[in-house]
Amino acid sequence: MSVFGPVVKIHPVVLASICDSYERRNEGASRVIGTLLTIDKHSIEVTNCFSVPHNESEDEVAVDMEFAKNMYELHKRVSPTEVIIGYATGFDITEHSVLIHEYYSREASNPIHLTVDTALQSGKMNIRAYVAQMGVPGKTVGVMFTPLSVKYVYYDTERIGDLLQRTRVTPSRTKGLTSDLSQVGGAAARVQDMLTTVLAYIEDVLSGKVTADNSVGRFLMDLVNKVPTISPEDFENMLNSNINDLLMVTYLSNLTQAQIALNEKLVLL
Repeated sequence: MSVFGPVVKIHPVVLASICDSYERRNEGASRVIGTLLTIDKHSIEVTNCFSVPHNESEDEVAVDMEFAKNMYELHKRVSPTEVIIGYATGFDITEHSVLIHEYYSREASNPIHLTVDTALQSGKMNIRAYVAQMGVPGKTVGVMFTPLSVKYVYYDTERIGDLLQRTRVTPSRTKGLTSDLSQVGGAAARVQDMLTTVLAYIEDVLSGKVTADNSVGRFLMDLVNKVPTISPEDFENMLNSNINDLLMVTYLSNLTQAQIALNEKLVLL
């Protein structure tokens, strides 16, 4: 499928909310419809959503507009910066998609249409995003849905979604939490691998095996210039000082927790 236009960024909480709404759908309903929200008007990043009740048949679709309006007002009270960016439906684009698009076109300019295969018709949850173009050039008047690229992003508090995704490839379907030291070690290993790749590229350029790329050279020069000039002794002293400060803060934090726990036990006596 050809892809056109910008990238649609989707957070895990959006997909979880869509799946939850699908599992809780009314009896006989084949799909759910939801409103997509964002906190940034200048980028296509879906950060939240809520489902909208609807009745659908082969001939028509009726969406509860009053419910959608009230839910959006409630979301605005909790997060005033959230605005409507589009809508989500089932996996297929039908003739009813045009009617739904007309409603959301009044709420947002050029809304995003997100389709989620919650029924796993293709054996996996395919997620696609579209933008509607009014009319087909040189053809009859109508609506043409053009596909967009989809990228999954998350905040630090949403990283549990990435952890749950990793359980699919483990036989026991479990995945333990990694310690801070393990994360630092993994990050250091990735940096070392990237540095190895860069050094190999530089050696190939110097030996004439690879043609030099000026844009890559400028990027590497800019990267090198950003590294602060500091002697090994000063760096070691600075690192030791920061570690000592961290250990002191950790000690005081544990001492405070112990003091609070002891005070609670004394109060209960």
